[in-house]
Amino acid sequence: MFDVAAVLDPLVARYASWHALPEAATADTSDEDPDNVLLMPMVLRIERKEPPRRTALLEAAAAAAIAVCLDERCKPGGEWHEPMHAWISGRIRKVARRARGAHWEAVQSLPGLTVEVGGAQVRAFLPARVADMPKELTRLQISGSELEPDEPGEPGDGPVLWLNPDVPMSAGKSAAQVGHATMIMAALLRAEGSEAALEQWAAGGYRCSVRTADEETWNRLHPRDDPETAWRERRVGMVRDAGFTEVDPGTVTVLAEWR
Repeated sequence: MFDVAAVLDPLVARYASWHALPEAATADTSDEDPDNVLLMPMVLRIERKEPPRRTALLEAAAAAAIAVCLDERCKPGGEWHEPMHAWISGRIRKVARRARGAHWEAVQSLPGLTVEVGGAQVRAFLPARVADMPKELTRLQISGSELEPDEPGEPGDGPVLWLNPDVPMSAGKSAAQVGHATMIMAALLRAEGSEAALEQWAAGGYRCSVRTADEETWNRLHPRDDPETAWRERRVGMVRDAGFTEVDPGTVTVLAEWR
């Protein structure tokens, strides 16, 4: 695990400054070539007749994102290391698409990992340039991933990802955000040398609970402008969105509480 977790070091190095300042999340990308943008594709299995529960789908997405990052093939010298390292060294952008039936089956052969939680399935893929995305992924729709809210009850044991109660997001957008959150938690554990905690989390399949916070919980856990203290004292990291889709730049979408 130590060798694999090294892939997260670029994220470790920039976490505090990146999340402390709103302007850090809104860097100018006007000169960026869209075809060269690196993305981690995620595919949500949403069958027409029997769609998954929204919470279970988000929990599967959260686990899939970090599982593919910390796969043995991503360690230095591994076959996935170079594309994963290049992606984590920049903006950790993700795009969530939906699939059903034959289209879901078609993407299973592409490099990545599928995670199932409570009957919900999500596959996270090796990051790639937009121009290099295979047709099995690009033909899938991004829109239409909305699912009805469910009532999952109290969080289980382990990490909890708290969605911002004041920021509505589609299931696809939320899936990308909770995927960011598990990566940030793993990076913070790596930074403090908590290899045993990472090993234990991995052994449990990177399971975590996803819940929408109430106002009291959100205000109590929010790092504000001091992410270092929030992690050290409250074991909380945060996802601050760049604002490319659905939400305003600098919006904190998820608080990741390590328990």
